[in-house]
Amino acid sequence: MQRAVQITFKDFPHSDAVETHIREKVAKLETFYPHIIGCHVTVELPHRHHQQGKLHNVRIDMKVPGGVIAVNRDQHEDLYVALRDAFDAAKRQVEEHGQRQRGDVKRRANTRLETAD
Repeated sequence: MQRAVQITFKDFPHSDAVETHIREKVAKLETFYPHIIGCHVTVELPHRHHQQGKLHNVRIDMKVPGGVIAVNRDQHEDLYVALRDAFDAAKRQVEEHGQRQRGDVKRRANTRLETAD
């Protein structure tokens, strides 16, 4: 990665364990697509009133050649589950981006069926 990983905690106390976990997840993303230019991960605990408890929000913004990949996952009480879901979605998007760049994905042609009357 060309730039260091940026990690932001909003309305949530900083945790070295969570930061280490995020850095490991980002390093794993680089194994699937090594051309990631930069990554910014935001972890927040918004002040919403829920009966079940507070739900975590994880946002991942990755700069890649040809664009930006953004993932926003929330609605889970367990931070590690929210991180897992967000990074799973990021992995899928990074893999798809790599496939499009390599030309592995076929472009959809106009496939309308014309009927003869």
